[in-house]
Amino acid sequence: MLDEEASKVERILAVDDNPDNLVLLQTILEVEGYEVGLVDNGMDALEQVVQSPPDLILLDVMMPGMDGYEVTRRIRKNPEISYIPILLITAHHDASVVEGLDAGADDFIRKPFNHEELLARVRSMLRLKHSIDEQQKMARQREDFVSRLTHDLRTPLVAADRMLLLFEQETFCPISEDMKSAISAMMRSNQNLLQMVNNLLEVYRFEAGKKTLQMESCNMGLLVEEVVQELSSLAMEKGLAVNVDKSKLDPQDKTAGVVMGDRLELRRVISNLIGNAIKFTDTGSVNITVSETPANPHGNSWVIIEVQDTGYGIAKEDQGKIFERFRQGKNKRAGSGLGLHLSSRIIESHKGNIEVFSELGKGSVFAVRLPKQA
Repeated sequence: MLDEEASKVERILAVDDNPDNLVLLQTILEVEGYEVGLVDNGMDALEQVVQSPPDLILLDVMMPGMDGYEVTRRIRKNPEISYIPILLITAHHDASVVEGLDAGADDFIRKPFNHEELLARVRSMLRLKHSIDEQQKMARQREDFVSRLTHDLRTPLVAADRMLLLFEQETFCPISEDMKSAISAMMRSNQNLLQMVNNLLEVYRFEAGKKTLQMESCNMGLLVEEVVQELSSLAMEKGLAVNVDKSKLDPQDKTAGVVMGDRLELRRVISNLIGNAIKFTDTGSVNITVSETPANPHGNSWVIIEVQDTGYGIAKEDQGKIFERFRQGKNKRAGSGLGLHLSSRIIESHKGNIEVFSELGKGSVFAVRLPKQA
């Protein structure tokens, strides 16, 4: 594999409307062992880049029809084209260079160019290409490792969870109360680890673009009530009141609080936010409000879910980082730092946003905004 990579001939695409310039570039570069493709206009260059991406593009700025700036912009705006260095060739003043770099070019060389300078810039651009390709390759390998690892970890964790449940239910034999207590502790630890693995797997799917959302009408008011009922035992253990306020929704509006979304993923977000609120609150209450914004002139409005607690709160300097991946809170009860990151990715995929408002010692408010179903 290494030999194949070392022997790979680097491909350069030269784009210039002047045939003499193309011949000159081809002669200089082929002597150095590069494979050179020649194109005399911007449209053909774009087609060539899509069909057979080169390792480097040498691009003349001034061409009829479509100039080098526009070719550069179109290449950079096309998400299907992987990164390719673009070296602009120009005979104009500094302003043209600035425009080219702003358009997305990586470097430039002036006409008439020096033979050695051209080759030096070509080598520099190809080193940049190799460096970025290697980084992307390592990122793909890391993501693949995470994906495989999380899949492999889930199987024994699920099996262990089921086996522990059978022990707790005395399926095999009677057990003492002390043993039941120990098994319950093991089950909680196992479920925490399983949740972390599941979150990591979901984060990978979103970031790898492999997550498919099953969109349907979701009543967020009912969804919140379902999650509160599911988590009520946790709140009762701590003596916390959990209140749901839907009074701001119009009872005559059948679409009040309804969004288009993946019910399972939105439930995951609401469960994470309410679960965190209960987890980080020792006294007081957790209050969830579901409301809507007035419709704008285009008839669009937002469904807003606010989860407010009376817990520890979050320091101001940490609030801007709390949705980052693996960003753990400073509280000793903080988890892996994946839950809020995943929640943020889910809400963004629904074209919404999530914010936090907090003050140390006075609790926090997490606000989710989602487009209301039309």
